[in-house]
Amino acid sequence: MSDHGERADSDFIVYVDESGDHSLAKVDQTYPVFVLAFCVFYKNNYIEKIIPSIEHLKFRNFGHDVVVLHEREIRMEAGQFGFLARSKERKEKFFSELNAVVKDSNFILISCVIDKIKYQPIVNEADNPYHIALGHCLETLADLLDEKNQSGRRTHLIFEARGKKEDAELELEFRRLCAGNNGRQQQYPFVIKFANKQINSTGLQLADLVARPIGINYLRPNQANRAFESLRPKFFCKGGRKLVGREFEGFGLKIFPAPKSEKPR
Repeated sequence: MSDHGERADSDFIVYVDESGDHSLAKVDQTYPVFVLAFCVFYKNNYIEKIIPSIEHLKFRNFGHDVVVLHEREIRMEAGQFGFLARSKERKEKFFSELNAVVKDSNFILISCVIDKIKYQPIVNEADNPYHIALGHCLETLADLLDEKNQSGRRTHLIFEARGKKEDAELELEFRRLCAGNNGRQQQYPFVIKFANKQINSTGLQLADLVARPIGINYLRPNQANRAFESLRPKFFCKGGRKLVGREFEGFGLKIFPAPKSEKPR
């Protein structure tokens, strides 16, 4: 869809990030999944509450807000997060604060996990897990916006830039899906934007923080996962039902290939 036109903008904005690579030719056996995550924010809440909460976290822990919260650097205790390796007390305090900020941030989560080992035998070499995941997440986003009475309004999706070639391929697939080549066979009034994570976007940083915990929970569901537990109530569940278990699977969280226990959409 064009970024111009007569459509009114929706009340929501979406930030997108992924965890793992989407290649089927070479699979990392230690993390054989691809995860795509959409963080859907109500714009007013994002501006008035979520951005300030992240800024406060940064000033408390770094004394400034120039630092970019990057999941890999935090996990590797690298760069500006080197202090995590030097002090157990500061590390525990930082993670407690970070998890609290994510937990208290009001956003709706839409995600797709592709198990590349299980997925390999049933697809063609040309199939792109990123595109499969994107199709699901866009379809679910359309369902969500319908429920919020936002259908037909223009909604911007912000993706982390990955490279000129990769971004061009993604934009082509995004526009193909939005033109009606999707499960709903409807046009989506969605607009794609690319941004480098170094621009210090709060939404992109939150999206980066949520993707890997989803993948880890899939791979090791019985392992304690404090980050995933903070995310559990945020998954979209069609009809607005209150979550008491994993009713979001098949809706806010789609797994490919689908487990036998997953209910069809």
